[in-house]
Amino acid sequence: MGKVAVGVAVVCGVAVAAAAAVVVHRKMKKSGRWIKAMELVTEFEEKCATPIWKLRQVADAMTVEMHAGLASEGGSKLKMLISYVDNLPTGKEKGLFYALDLGGTNFRVLRVQLGGKDSGIVNQQFEEVSIPPSLMTGTSDALFDYIAAELAKFVAQEGMDFQLTPGRQRELGFTFSFPVMQSSIASGTLLRWTKGFSIDDAVGQDVVAELTKAMERQGLDMRVSALVNDTIGTLAGGRYTNNDVVAAVILGTGSNAAYVERAHAIPKWHGLLPKSGEMVINMEWGNFRSAHLPLTEYDHALDADSLNPGEQIYEKLISGMYLGEIVRRVLCRMAEEAAFFGDIVPPKLKVPFILRTPVMSAMHQDTSPELKVVADKLKNILEYLVLTSRDLC
Repeated sequence: MGKVAVGVAVVCGVAVAAAAAVVVHRKMKKSGRWIKAMELVTEFEEKCATPIWKLRQVADAMTVEMHAGLASEGGSKLKMLISYVDNLPTGKEKGLFYALDLGGTNFRVLRVQLGGKDSGIVNQQFEEVSIPPSLMTGTSDALFDYIAAELAKFVAQEGMDFQLTPGRQRELGFTFSFPVMQSSIASGTLLRWTKGFSIDDAVGQDVVAELTKAMERQGLDMRVSALVNDTIGTLAGGRYTNNDVVAAVILGTGSNAAYVERAHAIPKWHGLLPKSGEMVINMEWGNFRSAHLPLTEYDHALDADSLNPGEQIYEKLISGMYLGEIVRRVLCRMAEEAAFFGDIVPPKLKVPFILRTPVMSAMHQDTSPELKVVADKLKNILEYLVLTSRDLC
């Protein structure tokens, strides 16, 4: 977790500084505008800094919340959800299996032929499908019908390289990367949406049932045999090839962690203890919040303008959904208070989320002498031409 926090602070700060280096000519470093701009950059870096002592405070606060979440439902900002996964893959599995991964602005469908301990993964194919923005805030039926239709197309393309065991129905593992309260290995009630989704009539519903009804409407003969979070899926994938894997972390559009807990260390578990003595816990750590987190005014403003104010604070600090937007907000303030882009603020700079995290990452990695990548990104996205020293005078 320490490396995550440090890395995010560095990437955001470097991206802002890189933009500054391109926008302002070297000769202008002593000008009032440059001094003010650098003051804002320095202030930002200081407020989101994560020295080791700060990281230890954050880690200790998260540990307290983990114990509280394991003790009772609603006892912590961390849901510490019981996954009902008490056995992870061993590498000996055989057969044809399908998977659906829904966790962001895209979803993936996959089929894999497993050959057992000696053969491992014999063959696999996957496709990635973009979700139209309108479906992210529409209705449950519209979203799941779209997903089921794409899944049906994918199944129809199944070739001779994939062999379904005679007499068996196709099985689907459903990776659903949003907070759900599971009641079994193949059912779960959606608690809330994250990562830009907001579909009211799906909240409180069993997402497996919703997908199953959509598949039936498509005439697709397939059974959802397991519902897991993407983090748990990552953990299972790691365990398939390495029996020592006990935890997984997602750093993508959102952020989360899952790990293998001792079953007897989960006070809120009221059923019979699993024979394995273990239970995989979905932390939902994106919702973690603590006074020790280095929240800046940019973070507070982003949260206030989001679809879920007050929620997913940790995720909004470190995940790909939001990092580019934080940098945009810093640049916007520099443009307004330090005339960073000249006499006017580029109109495109005022558009929320126009600066995506992959763009910020590309700017961060630009090592060219003239920072050509940074300049090109500013020009293409903000429709802004790099200013000369004469323009800045």
